[in-house]
Amino acid sequence: MGSNLEPIPITSQKHDPAWKHCQMFKNGDRVQLKCVYCSKMFKGGGIHRIKEHLAGQKGNASTCLRVPPDVKINMQQSLDGVVVKKRKKQKIAAEITKLNPVSTDMEAFGNDEQIVNTETELVAVSSEIEANSIMLASQEHETSKSGPRRKRGRRKGSGVIATANSVVPVNDSLFSKGMYDNIHMAIGRFLFDIGAPLDAVNSAFFLPMVEAIASGGSGVMMPSYTELQGWILKSSFEEVKNDVDRYKGSWSRTGCSVLVDQQNTVMGRIVLNFLVYSPEGVVFLKSVDASDIINLPDALYDLIRKVVEEIGVRHVLQVITSMEEHYIVAGRRLSNTFPTLYWAPCASHCLDLIFEDFSKLEWINSIIEQARSITRFVYNHSVVLNMLRRYTSGHDIIEPGTTRFATNFSTLKQIVNLKHALQSMVTSQEWMDCPYSRKPGGLEMLDLISNQSFWTSCTLIVNLTNPLLRVLRIVSCKRRPAMGYVYAGMYRAKEAIKKELVKREEYMDYWNIIDHWWEQQWNLPLHASGFYLNPKFFYSIEGDIHNEILSGMFDCIEKLVSDITVQDKIIKEISLYKNAAGDLGRKMAVRSRDTLLPAEWWSTYGGSCPNLLRLAIRILSQTCSLIGYKQNQIPFERLHDAKNCLERQRLCDLVFVQYNLRLRQINEQDIIDPLSFDSNGFLKDWVTEKDLCSDDNVNADFMTLNPPSVRKELVRSPHDEIEDLGAGFNDYEIFKRVKDQEEDNIEGNW
Repeated sequence: MGSNLEPIPITSQKHDPAWKHCQMFKNGDRVQLKCVYCSKMFKGGGIHRIKEHLAGQKGNASTCLRVPPDVKINMQQSLDGVVVKKRKKQKIAAEITKLNPVSTDMEAFGNDEQIVNTETELVAVSSEIEANSIMLASQEHETSKSGPRRKRGRRKGSGVIATANSVVPVNDSLFSKGMYDNIHMAIGRFLFDIGAPLDAVNSAFFLPMVEAIASGGSGVMMPSYTELQGWILKSSFEEVKNDVDRYKGSWSRTGCSVLVDQQNTVMGRIVLNFLVYSPEGVVFLKSVDASDIINLPDALYDLIRKVVEEIGVRHVLQVITSMEEHYIVAGRRLSNTFPTLYWAPCASHCLDLIFEDFSKLEWINSIIEQARSITRFVYNHSVVLNMLRRYTSGHDIIEPGTTRFATNFSTLKQIVNLKHALQSMVTSQEWMDCPYSRKPGGLEMLDLISNQSFWTSCTLIVNLTNPLLRVLRIVSCKRRPAMGYVYAGMYRAKEAIKKELVKREEYMDYWNIIDHWWEQQWNLPLHASGFYLNPKFFYSIEGDIHNEILSGMFDCIEKLVSDITVQDKIIKEISLYKNAAGDLGRKMAVRSRDTLLPAEWWSTYGGSCPNLLRLAIRILSQTCSLIGYKQNQIPFERLHDAKNCLERQRLCDLVFVQYNLRLRQINEQDIIDPLSFDSNGFLKDWVTEKDLCSDDNVNADFMTLNPPSVRKELVRSPHDEIEDLGAGFNDYEIFKRVKDQEEDNIEGNW
């Protein structure tokens, strides 16, 4: 990318869904857009061309070959919606002409750019509309005294009136605030009554529901309870099952990973949810009550074995679980039963245990507690929180991580990033005039933010842990298979710690923590093979490949390929890969080593190595973690309590539909409200005061809070994370992983 390109923030005013999947740059006086998946630059055509690019719609834009399937479908649906709206608009013009053919002013109503001073004419028409209408739906929300509301979908200034025959778009200015409030209150009362999470309005299916109701006009009939638990549920089940079957069709080519996700319910039940990962998407298979067998490795093994057989042993490359002893025993037995698959511990879980041990180091724990004293004070006083958000341009100083202990270090990183804004705030006249600045918490906050030693320690911690956070983001990525990157990511993390601390006796303390928890991952041949088969890393190594990596590759060949004739062919084809022979050495292939996903690179250029190609695609298409998915409100407890066969089957279908629909709404950049009850699990220690004073409760008015703004900086794409891994892997000490005593013995022998 040219150095003359200047990044431009994508603001919250840009509502088109395609903005989430591109970056914006300024090149002189021109604005250019970049696809976050394939990095293609667009010098014209605007967001519509990006959308066509992502949807694979040929004509004005080339097709993105790396766009995730769910994003492609969403973009196709969005483009289809534009066509539908144009057709509706044409019908609306005719409809309104019929309503008031005499008024020439109202003929301009169909053109929303010409709606000027039409209040008088609208009154004459609206009485007729209201007589036949019971519905008003708007995608845009007005700003009220309680603060700006979330805007979704429609262009600003638009709404719809549902008549008996059509849905009429209207300008927001033509409606009173009271009409919008009535609609929003009705939605709020419904959500409050059923106890739904308030972020239900962020569901990808909320807008289609509202639009479907609005399009039904005054004659629309709401579904009954019987219909919802009857034909509607059954139809939804069949619809979701068709999607699942489509994903299953890819397993024979890419292979898949079985994810065994344990959930502890409120009533103390232990539920195992079985999911299947492939690049096409993640599939929820079923939920099993394992309360009675969770500590019995033999029974646990038998349960997982049946799931593997149900999926098809030939498709499964690995089974991923957490790291408890009973899973380790069951997993190893499973590998012995099925010689063509691996058991693997969850990489995210391993990293969280590493972060936990880092947090226990006395000097790091002290800094974390000091930082928490700042966030606890800020997030328990609306005046202080509002002031902070003004100085940080709407950013929060708490950054939820993927795991509980990762949150400690992602938040420290965020605090360091906002250091100058925090210092500006506590030295401002506004802070000095604020009564909270003189409270004990305010004085402690001022002391810490003014203390250079605090910032020096925070920066050191960030430098030590940020590479590990990058590994966590890579292995937890929901869209990009991590297998080709995890080995290089951990190498870079240890390398960064070594460069930061320099002295061996210092960096070995951290290396030993990493090696203790990561030992199972180091010994997993799939990770070494992923590194070996990723052309970005393979061709960057000077000299011979380290023996551990080569050995892992050979192990995968023997384990995953049962036919010894094919094994021998793969060994011969490896020499072509080493020498970049044939198409593997083309200039295009060399350029795309860094830009294409490894599996795509092999699929494109590996035709001269057909056997190695098939193996490479299967290995490089796997994940490394039990990827976290939102499970709240899914009735696992009710399902496993049901004793009636009919009710149990209905609940099975309901859980299957709910879980798989949520898997389709994966969003890598979900923004979590630090004060939300849903986020308290990870953020409890950062926002909860140890002792609440009565006067704090009186003044803690949540209605006065200014909401955080949408992040204004460019969101880092997964490709950016991968680029940071760089090239060159020649530090032999990192590969050796020799403990201090062993190292001393080796040096003594020499």
